[in-house]
Amino acid sequence: MSEESHPNESQTTPKRLFYLTLGSVGVVYGDIGTSPLYAFREALKPVAHDGVTRFEVISLISLMIWVLTIIVTIKYVLFLLRADNDGEGGTLSLLALLMKTANGHTAILMLLGLMGAALFLGDAMITPALSVLSAVEGLKLVTPSLSEYIVPISVFVLALLFIVQSRGTGTVAKYFGPITALWFLVMSAAGISHISDDYDILAAFNPYFAVSFLLHEGFYGVVVLGAVFLTVTGAEALYADLGHFGRRPIQWAWFLLVFPALTLNYLGQGALVLGNPFTMSDPFYLMYPKWALPPVVILATAATIIASQAVITGAFSMVRQSINLGFLPRMKILFTSETNTGQIFVPSVNALLFIGVIFLVLSFKTSDALATAYGISVTGAMVVTSIMAFEFVRARWSWSLPVAVIALAPLVVLELIFLGANLLKFHDGGYIPIMIATAFTVVMWTWRRGTTILMEKTRHTDIPLASFVSSIERKSEHSPAQVPGTAIFLTSDPESAPAALLHNLKHNHVLHDRNVILTIRTVNKPRVSSHDRYKVEQISERFSRVELLFGFMESQNVSQDLAVLRQTGLKFDIMSTSFYLGRRKVVPDANSGMPYWQDRLYILLANAASLPSDYFHLPANRVVELGSQVIV
Repeated sequence: MSEESHPNESQTTPKRLFYLTLGSVGVVYGDIGTSPLYAFREALKPVAHDGVTRFEVISLISLMIWVLTIIVTIKYVLFLLRADNDGEGGTLSLLALLMKTANGHTAILMLLGLMGAALFLGDAMITPALSVLSAVEGLKLVTPSLSEYIVPISVFVLALLFIVQSRGTGTVAKYFGPITALWFLVMSAAGISHISDDYDILAAFNPYFAVSFLLHEGFYGVVVLGAVFLTVTGAEALYADLGHFGRRPIQWAWFLLVFPALTLNYLGQGALVLGNPFTMSDPFYLMYPKWALPPVVILATAATIIASQAVITGAFSMVRQSINLGFLPRMKILFTSETNTGQIFVPSVNALLFIGVIFLVLSFKTSDALATAYGISVTGAMVVTSIMAFEFVRARWSWSLPVAVIALAPLVVLELIFLGANLLKFHDGGYIPIMIATAFTVVMWTWRRGTTILMEKTRHTDIPLASFVSSIERKSEHSPAQVPGTAIFLTSDPESAPAALLHNLKHNHVLHDRNVILTIRTVNKPRVSSHDRYKVEQISERFSRVELLFGFMESQNVSQDLAVLRQTGLKFDIMSTSFYLGRRKVVPDANSGMPYWQDRLYILLANAASLPSDYFHLPANRVVELGSQVIV
């Protein structure tokens, strides 16, 4: 499903709804669908120090079922999927929407949004490592001698996954939904076949066991919550992928397949442990007979690869949104499909994720160890989303303060408890996602702040465009020579004369027949319709002002849109048109408003940014860059 053409649910036919629902099973639910591989096993460990009682097993399964019900079903499936920005979901989409109505606390909202995005990027490193490790570990039950090869095999699978990113996934993506759907059906069958091991497990539907366990276990109950939360890892994908599939397909997939399959599988694992306590070492794989283990391990590995692919693709998409919204410098973005502009590849992000994922696998070596580091990034992202959702219902749905507090405060409190439980694992690896998220947040905040400071400083020295045009259009003996053709000057401030235009006059003493002051602006909504794309204003005989508007989910192909713009009457020939860009050399200033180290970080990011000509798809042989020095 293209990010550029999200589904219009009012026009969705039953057949299309079916395919969207099936597609969402693979992309949206791949991550949460791999949680049964390790969630119950990890939840058992804190209470297994003195043997596990029947009450504890039933209570743990009860906690898992009710966490799935409250967090995923109520918060995400029934509530957040309705809080969309023109059909798009996700942290940055919600942030872009709230920035339109933020009153006095824009900086706080922005910081929250950046933290949520950073936590997601941290999750994009941990998910592939944990998912693939947990699947490949099933090999030791097939052939114990393969235990020493689990890490090398995992590294090989992950390396292959990242290598093929540059080729795109369009040819195999159509199989993601069916494979993941088969995975959920196999998990359902395994769960159903073992519920009969001990029907007492059905008591887990009673929330009394979940509440009673937490009240009686005290500290151990809080520790267990950190592992129980692994049940809902991947829930953020429901909201983030809203624009890809639409609300109804995601809801149908959850209620008809995913939720029943997860519930049945957890019940089956619980019944298995009740009937055979020795299976608590790996209750998921021990549900299957010996002969079925090889195909189940293969299917599990395929499911975890699909889940990892969905997270990686989500990271690419989030980075593109961040660039368009001004939170990250421009990066090289490649399109891996000629027909689907939503399929993108960001080489620098792919390399960074690959290094991070391989480092995690080699450092932690087992899914047991890595699972301790997992929950913090997920719970942190959920808390951020809940706080921003509170702002959303107040600003966009006009809920009164008491109603918003009654509806959302319990969710925020619950998620804060889960976050606290996961923070207890800080020294056991929990510091990893915090370090990753902190680094990404600092980078995004620095870029945003530095760019703002830069714009404020240049604005003080800028010449108003109207005054400049009025002056230059007066015929005199000092008027610059006029040359044929069209010059397009890119600028971020349409009210000021572009620096490239001033430098061109200063050094070359010429002015073209037609001069276009072009501003490219990203608006706080996912997409801009074709008839709202352009704003054209004729300033004088030789000067015109053009503004191109893009949504934060769109590719900014300026050449393509300018070609379409000719149909509106703006006369120019692309082959006789020159694009003039200002190239700034940034130098640090101790009094800029940012610490020196942040100045250096901003300059490093600015120097690493992709050239505007590449990012905006300008014809390379028609671009002229004129440099200047600015202090930040």
